[in-house]
Amino acid sequence: MPKLIISIDGVVIKEAELTGERTTLGRRPYNDIVIDNLAVSGEHAVLYLNGAEVFIEDLNSTNGTYVNGKAIKHQLLQNNDIIEVGKYKIRFQADPVGVAAAAPASPAPHAAPVGAATAPSAASAPASAPAAPAGAAVRLLNGAAAGREVPLVKVVTTIGKPGVAVAAITRRAQGFMLSHVDGTQPPTVNGTPIGKEPVNLHDGDLLELAGIQMQFVAP
Repeated sequence: MPKLIISIDGVVIKEAELTGERTTLGRRPYNDIVIDNLAVSGEHAVLYLNGAEVFIEDLNSTNGTYVNGKAIKHQLLQNNDIIEVGKYKIRFQADPVGVAAAAPASPAPHAAPVGAATAPSAASAPASAPAAPAGAAVRLLNGAAAGREVPLVKVVTTIGKPGVAVAAITRRAQGFMLSHVDGTQPPTVNGTPIGKEPVNLHDGDLLELAGIQMQFVAP
């Protein structure tokens, strides 16, 4: 099944499978894929699934829709095309079955598997990233849910309040990293606000974002 891998500043924040014939993308909450950012129009673009083919159409958005750096109105997507919407980059991954059907019967020896990452960056990380260490979690320290632990079992776990402040904890081979995704309030680690670059997390680190206090727990 084709899917979109959405990232900002090299950090994956969301993955969405294209399951229907029509998938809308935009800032408004009624879209199938919601990107809550002012650079994204309320109804920004739509994707059409036609058999093994996927087309993207810009819906007269304010800032435009780009594919591989070029502004488009309506275009057929190819595997690993990069869609740009505001500051967000969206990697299109075609249905592996459809890609295999279109490939030559005798692929070149040692060809990379469909959808394989070409670099170990978060933006190009495959869905099957290295297994998370057992017990890695974020423990909430305040509010009604104080004491609750959120297991970090996904490649990317987003935290915070949409529209106010959002951060992402990304699982990589070398451990976990925290990145500021959206909002004017950057998260803090042990009382220090983080910058544009992701920071490594260590067992016991104290995090705070939009008034939410948390502790990173590693096994």
